[in-house]
Amino acid sequence: MTETGAVGAVQETGADWPAIRPEVVAEVVAGLSARLQKRLDSAAAKLAGRPVERTGDDWRIAVDEEAELVLHAPGGVIADQADVRCGCLLAPACVHRAAAVTVCPITDEEPAGRPGAGGAGTDGAGPAAAAPPAGTPVAAQGTTAGTTARTTAGTASGTGDGAPPDVLAAAEVAAVHHLHRAGAAVLAAGVGGAGAVLQAELLRAAHRARLAGLYRPSAAAVAVVTRVRAARSGEPDHRLADLVAALRELLGLTTALADAASAAPAGPADGAPDGTPSVVPVGIAGLRGTARQAYGEAGALRLYGLFSEPVLTPTHAGAVTWAVDAGGGLHTIAEIMPHADATTAAPQAVGAGNRAIRLGDALLSHREFTRAGLAVQGATRSAGGRLGAGAAVRAVRASGAAWTAEPIARLWAEPPAAQVERALAAAALPPEGRPAGSELLFLEVTLIGAVPYGPGGALQLLADCGGAVVVLRAAHDHPGLAHRGNLALLAAAPGLRLRVVGRLERAARPELRLLAVGAPADGPHPGEPALALTDRADRVNLGLERLQRADLVLPAETPAEAPTPSGAEPEGASRLTGAPSAPGPLAALPDREGPAAPVHLLTRRVEQAVTGGRAALTLTVRTADGARSVDGDRARLRSAGLATGAALLDGLRSAAADQPRDVFGRVVADDHEAFAVAWLAAAWYGEELASALCATAWTSAMSGPVPAAGPVPAGEGASVHSQLSSQP
Repeated sequence: MTETGAVGAVQETGADWPAIRPEVVAEVVAGLSARLQKRLDSAAAKLAGRPVERTGDDWRIAVDEEAELVLHAPGGVIADQADVRCGCLLAPACVHRAAAVTVCPITDEEPAGRPGAGGAGTDGAGPAAAAPPAGTPVAAQGTTAGTTARTTAGTASGTGDGAPPDVLAAAEVAAVHHLHRAGAAVLAAGVGGAGAVLQAELLRAAHRARLAGLYRPSAAAVAVVTRVRAARSGEPDHRLADLVAALRELLGLTTALADAASAAPAGPADGAPDGTPSVVPVGIAGLRGTARQAYGEAGALRLYGLFSEPVLTPTHAGAVTWAVDAGGGLHTIAEIMPHADATTAAPQAVGAGNRAIRLGDALLSHREFTRAGLAVQGATRSAGGRLGAGAAVRAVRASGAAWTAEPIARLWAEPPAAQVERALAAAALPPEGRPAGSELLFLEVTLIGAVPYGPGGALQLLADCGGAVVVLRAAHDHPGLAHRGNLALLAAAPGLRLRVVGRLERAARPELRLLAVGAPADGPHPGEPALALTDRADRVNLGLERLQRADLVLPAETPAEAPTPSGAEPEGASRLTGAPSAPGPLAALPDREGPAAPVHLLTRRVEQAVTGGRAALTLTVRTADGARSVDGDRARLRSAGLATGAALLDGLRSAAADQPRDVFGRVVADDHEAFAVAWLAAAWYGEELASALCATAWTSAMSGPVPAAGPVPAGEGASVHSQLSSQP
């Protein structure tokens, strides 16, 4: 709803809150008294329910009948604490200002028009692309051609532009310790206890780290605060695994930097007393990270569109399109912009696929480019494979290439086991050090069908990949994207042979999150299901385009359900109804997994610490026979040969319970260092063990018989479609 004021300004009611810079949150919350800090969380929850009105660059919130909050956000971003004004008598040290900055979503971007603000997609001017769904790295990250330059912070970091990249200055050491203490405090408090004050302290430490030139740890801290907020507010896209990964990344970086500082103690900002700079192990530059993407000359490129995927994060939405050059190298073109409301993120991502790509004078959308090509002159490319859109770049439309033709076809020539090994190895590298496209798998599969499979017997879409039974999952579970509906439709075509592009899902059995599918190299055989996508170059972007029943050619003997209207889910798709009553021949799939390693006994304690804090691990839970559950967990880990996991579990619980007390027996606050170390060790052990189990699962699954695909029994198609399209 909008209204026009007397001066012609447009007033928008029910507007979303503007974004805010992390340092502004820290500064405003730090100005509160201790008494008001205790009231901050309840005040923020109350203020979040107030209506917001926007007039130009001003957001207004009525606190009560006499006081009003005004948030001045040019370009939609609050960049200075003076832009947060309140009309109450206690301002500026009032709880209303602090509550407002706590409610606003956090962004690292500079508002438009401010110095240093850059547009997305320009050479070296835009911030790093947002991470893709499900905690995966941004599609445009990687390293091949191009250069990565570390942006320094000048005198703030204690090093000049010409300083060696492996020098740790005193300012950096102090920032690392501050960041580590703040991160450990958030971990010890848990999601429930990490209120606005702890969040603001972590943001203050993040800002200090950024000023010192520690861009990667700073970004990790902001990510932790963003995910803690999502967990506390119950946002639908919150995933506990993402929060655990963010905390593990933050504490892992600060621990590695602190260890580097201990190995080579930092001297004054300009070096040791004798003038010799303090040197730390090689790789410290990778721990620091970069402030912005650096673009290098890539010359002339002949690009062939591959596929496009939507990108959804708590703060950004858009699309990333992948392309292949004549030599088989991968490149990306991104269209990612901030969003202020989760309800508009999915439409923004889908709409980005229809926008024109920002590269030279080429007039084609991202979706069109996936089936066409480009001839580029004066190309620039970041270390992560993202193509720059500078003024000197020239690009014209050219012909594309089929997935079965060179140079695209060579992506499927790499053996699946080698692709999995490459993806797992890349996941262990820092984002700026990952080769472009290293997380992608290019496989040829034959759909088996949707059957109860794995723990719990939930319906899964299975496929045969060179003898391995692979679980195919939606790349993103958001209902506003086409992933789940397309997956449910593919389940109605057992025996369908496909070339697929997906991201490896690290699990104890082969799993893949599908991004795009296309026709096989040798085409469909007589009597086989097939894709009818000749008007779309025999391939489809599963997140941006919806398959229709007419896009599948099914054998006459395979019953098919009635067609589903475009963009609509079938009746009953919104609820999980359980396994079909008549599983049919597909349910004869043998379970070849065997007993799974009980890694969850350790990882669930790691997750419990994140949600409930340090205190949650000190509680004693007993089984029906009176034994402590932790004793049973320890015994099961040891019996499975995971003696290290059992020791780490003991260490985690001991560190959680080992809190200093005063002479009266009251708990004395500490820095939580021992607990953070024990938690980080357990978290990384679980991470490495999961990677090893994933590699073993793919290797062992390549041998052994795979059941033949059978037709879906009559009357079962609608049930399969309903369950696959509704389950996450």
